[in-house]
Amino acid sequence: MSLPVSLLGRADVAAVPHPLPLFTSAVRAGFPSPADDHLDTDLDLHRHVVKHPAATYFVRVEGDSMIGDGIHPGDLLVVDRSLDALPGRILVIAVDGELTVKCLERVGQRAYLRASNPAYPPIPLDGRESHVWGVVTHVLHSLPGATPL
Repeated sequence: MSLPVSLLGRADVAAVPHPLPLFTSAVRAGFPSPADDHLDTDLDLHRHVVKHPAATYFVRVEGDSMIGDGIHPGDLLVVDRSLDALPGRILVIAVDGELTVKCLERVGQRAYLRASNPAYPPIPLDGRESHVWGVVTHVLHSLPGATPL
């Protein structure tokens, strides 16, 4: 079973709003430090996640086949078409004309697409028409109770 995706369009650096503030220290998942409660610099998130603007697009996820890799239904993926489809990378790929997002794996000389949800079997690529649409570089998702992206 594959995971359909819907394209949101190519990234365009010129269309990005102003940078947002960035704390200079990391956020601790333990006790906060009172000395770290100030902003020091700006972060343009678009510039941080888009390394090759002419080759990058965003896509919205449908389905739960990649939940084990932290990719949830409704998440926004950043996909770079300039990167090579290497084993271990998560790809957006058309298989027999249907778009899916899966991890590329090799077993011997055979290539497979692996879901990270055990409910979905691997998809062998032997004898199937496939076209890589890009490599997933980042995943953005909203937390429960937050406004969806």
